[in-house]
Amino acid sequence: MASAAEQLAANLNWSSFSKATELKKRIWFTLGALIVYRLGTYIPVPGVDPSILADIFRQNAGGVLGMFDMFAGGALSRMTIFALNIMPYISASIIIQLMTTVSPALEQYKKEGEQGRKKINQYTRYLTLLIATIQAWGIAVGLESMSGSGGAAVHDPGMFFRLIAVVTLVGGTMFLMWLGEQVTQRGIGNGISLIIFTGIVANLPRAIAGTLELGRTGAISAFVIVGIIVMAVGVIAFIVFMERAQRRVLIQYPKRQVGMKVMEGQSSHLPLKINTAGVIPPIFASSLLLMPLSVAQFTAGADAPAWLTSVTALLGRGQPLYLALYIALIVFFSFFYTAVVFNPDDTADNLKKHGGFIPGIRPGKNTAAHLDFILTRLTVLGAAYLAFVCILPELLIAEWSVPFYFGGTSLLIVVTVTMDTVAQIQSHMLAHQYEGLIKKSKLRGRRR
Repeated sequence: MASAAEQLAANLNWSSFSKATELKKRIWFTLGALIVYRLGTYIPVPGVDPSILADIFRQNAGGVLGMFDMFAGGALSRMTIFALNIMPYISASIIIQLMTTVSPALEQYKKEGEQGRKKINQYTRYLTLLIATIQAWGIAVGLESMSGSGGAAVHDPGMFFRLIAVVTLVGGTMFLMWLGEQVTQRGIGNGISLIIFTGIVANLPRAIAGTLELGRTGAISAFVIVGIIVMAVGVIAFIVFMERAQRRVLIQYPKRQVGMKVMEGQSSHLPLKINTAGVIPPIFASSLLLMPLSVAQFTAGADAPAWLTSVTALLGRGQPLYLALYIALIVFFSFFYTAVVFNPDDTADNLKKHGGFIPGIRPGKNTAAHLDFILTRLTVLGAAYLAFVCILPELLIAEWSVPFYFGGTSLLIVVTVTMDTVAQIQSHMLAHQYEGLIKKSKLRGRRR
């Protein structure tokens, strides 16, 4: 028999959506914030020649710069105020989360609840400012050394241009960080993930048109294009299946007496997702790989040292070293982020306090060890799934030079963020229906 929540979920329709005023306000706020972000990707940095820069990016479309430009929604190739996108914030989040495992002070903040979380967020903002400044300075210096067939990419190189570029790029990153936080608090979904999602989706029509153009000119055969489409559909179906897959651990509650009544023993399930870390590992791995390599490619040129050119070549798209580092980072962040979001010891203590236990497992440390064993095996499967989804299209991209938007990382981000956002919308609609039922029951009580 369906539960009350399932019955309510089955009754969700457009009429109930039209009555959810708070939900509509959140959706409109989210759409407005994303429109502001897209408008900012067309405001150029002063002193840069966009036509020459576009020509340079066309020559490096298959490299790391092209991949980073995908996450930036085309802002990097146009060198706009949002060229750095939200990647410095992601890098800062990685460092802060790693530091919480080794720093007693940060670990204490993490245990303090909301106040501790605010302090950690403040440290993340300060570190974002520092990382964005360093990266913006590296890009400004690299832009001065870049030139195309039409001349230099910078009209008037010098210290004044570098200062303007740094202030503009850092200001754009800090604004995006603030915008993402506002979307998370006042909108629908995770603001940071939605910004990356919007950047990928915005350039998807151009990527489809470019792929069809390659087929028309004969650069790619029609069978390859059909295979890419079939692969994309298959990857999307596989992602949806794996993101919904979970291991349900049986939890048993004994009989208990409440007053004069004896409550029967109950059983429930503790759902453990196969991919507990979600889309975080690929984003973190891409961020760590893309940012240093982007600065390296900007600064690589005729005067660049030989070792820098060699490293840039070895870490190119589809190269064995790049793929090995990418897989290693995905696996590392899968285990690390799973350990951050799920603590077996805390879960075992909560079950023990409420009288719950796993059949055949003693409460306390044995339960924590059992949950840790299950979670480790699930994380191995989740990490393998993420690595497969992200690496298989990388090989195909390196072989046939299809756009990055058909790659595993981009499809994973688009599908996962869409599923999370739809789930939040359904949660708000369920909450709205519950509020309506409570109001009706109160009115009936007053009439009686």
